[in-house]
Amino acid sequence: MKLWQWLSFSFYKLIHELSTFDQDAVREISNEVKALVEMCGKPKMLDTIKLPPPELYKHVEEIAGEELVKVLQIKNKIPRRKALSSLEEKVLTILSEKGYVSKDETVGIVETIPDLLEDEDEDEEVVVDGEVDEGDVHIKPKSRKSTPMLFSEVDVKLVFKEVTSKFLRRRIVEGGRRSDGRFADGIRPISSRCGLLPRAHGSALFTRGETQSLAVITLGDKQMAQRIDNLESDDEVKRFYLQYSFPPSSVGEVGRIGAPSRREIGHGTLAERALEPVLPSDNDFPYTIRVESTITESNGSSSMASVCGGCLALQDAGVPIKCSIAGVAMGMVLDTDEFGGDGTPLILSDITGSEDASGDMDFKVAGNEDGITAFQMDIKVGGITLPVMKKALQQAKDGRRHILAEMLKCSPPPSNSLSKHAPLIHIMKVKPEKINLIIGSGGKKVKSIIEETGVEAIDTEDDGTVKITAKDLSSLEKSKAIISNLTMVPTVGDIYRNCEIKSIAPYGVFVEIAPGREGLCHISELSSNWLAKAEDVVKVGDLVDVKLIEVNDKGQLRLSRKALLPEADAENPPVKLPTGDPTKDAAASDKLVGSPKPKGSSSEDTVLPHKKVKVFKRPASPAKDRPYSNKDRTKKSSGKAVSSQ
Repeated sequence: MKLWQWLSFSFYKLIHELSTFDQDAVREISNEVKALVEMCGKPKMLDTIKLPPPELYKHVEEIAGEELVKVLQIKNKIPRRKALSSLEEKVLTILSEKGYVSKDETVGIVETIPDLLEDEDEDEEVVVDGEVDEGDVHIKPKSRKSTPMLFSEVDVKLVFKEVTSKFLRRRIVEGGRRSDGRFADGIRPISSRCGLLPRAHGSALFTRGETQSLAVITLGDKQMAQRIDNLESDDEVKRFYLQYSFPPSSVGEVGRIGAPSRREIGHGTLAERALEPVLPSDNDFPYTIRVESTITESNGSSSMASVCGGCLALQDAGVPIKCSIAGVAMGMVLDTDEFGGDGTPLILSDITGSEDASGDMDFKVAGNEDGITAFQMDIKVGGITLPVMKKALQQAKDGRRHILAEMLKCSPPPSNSLSKHAPLIHIMKVKPEKINLIIGSGGKKVKSIIEETGVEAIDTEDDGTVKITAKDLSSLEKSKAIISNLTMVPTVGDIYRNCEIKSIAPYGVFVEIAPGREGLCHISELSSNWLAKAEDVVKVGDLVDVKLIEVNDKGQLRLSRKALLPEADAENPPVKLPTGDPTKDAAASDKLVGSPKPKGSSSEDTVLPHKKVKVFKRPASPAKDRPYSNKDRTKKSSGKAVSSQ
């Protein structure tokens, strides 16, 4: 036995066991409620309920019975509804305006001569047959007229509806055929089409009989996720949601379209739950998915049409779903013995609107060929048994298989590829501690990246996940490069060529070593000579070569331009090493590195101790305790420079 077969068998077994357990529990609760009602309940006020007169049912059947049989054989919904409406008006006119005389009451009425009836007021005696004998008493014959009966309009409409349902159920049970000519397990003709809306990310038009759904897919980033308020502090976020719309035009009516009704919300939630189990995970498909199902025509089971249309639209949008899902609505006629049946409940597949209204059950089942993803049941009887439920589930399974096979015939078929109009989403993984570098202070950095590259959004998570949403590939690649450079782990000693100076501060300059990644080149690391201000040697926009000399705990970079400068050039050769006391020379050298700066220089120039910065030092003359100048340099080289450790 394969895994899916075992799972399917286990599922049905579990459903059976749970149903048995639930029925026992519900039966026990119901018995306790009945006992409580008998002990403490008040009698029902049945006298206040005004039911239609019992004889009215018989009168409606006498007037419209023969025509109802013919009308219910009309296959199409609109002509059948018009014929029923016309017949209802006829019955209503007779029973509520003109008055109706029952056929039974006309039996036994004495026939009279019209001429005699016109002379009733005359005093002369009239004998129809025989001779007139003196002294006999003769009585004038009178016609026994039936009194026309009138009923209220509400009662007539209510009874006409019930009689119509009775005739429809009888036709199904006795003839074995439904209004559209199908057998009990028949499915209406199915046609489907994908790519109907070329600008949409995905679309599908699914038609089953006289029920049609237009499903449209919209793909977006995390910002498009549906936010739901809950009792907890954090809002719930849904990355997949289905919105169901049932405009009045779908049933040939005119009305105002406003906020979704409770019915629309319920149907949309059912279809959403049916499709959600087959969606890919957020890691495999990092999109927010919105499905909008608009019912363009309705004659039963529009929610299940939304499931089928939504599944095709997901495939057309390039969503890698696990399998195809279809839905079907099941109906039932319970008391078949009333109409000449054997008493076995009759299960109907793919019911229409009239069968839903006249039947005893509306059981919606969605899933694939082997399992169920969602179902919902409405019943008008006290309950159904487990054997009936089992038969309905098995018949629904056969119906889903047929519908899935018809969905494979979709023309044109789903594209199964991401639309060129859909946004591009790229997922990057960085070290969690690098997330702050992307966000920046108050979100300034991430906003600047969005403005610079033109991407739609950049979402970051605490685990180091970065999602970039863009309209085109060029902006996506540009933002990827910036974020990669921001989160890269530089190594001390790396050399960066032709780096642009972005800004100048009193204590140094900020150099962009890579797109979006800057480091500080302290003023003491700009030149071998002492500088009063950085503008003396560089300006914003200059391209310089720098070397990475330090990365602090916060990930900030310290750069040095001086470390890459040549030790000597033709015009300014290095100063000769002085000849004298080595101790004094060393003391003078140390004094030079840590010597106080002139007034006006920034206090941040001495943030880092000189022993932490790798620089090339040149010995100073012990006679003068001052910074280097060109005049102090000699024309001959003093040999190797001494590096401070």
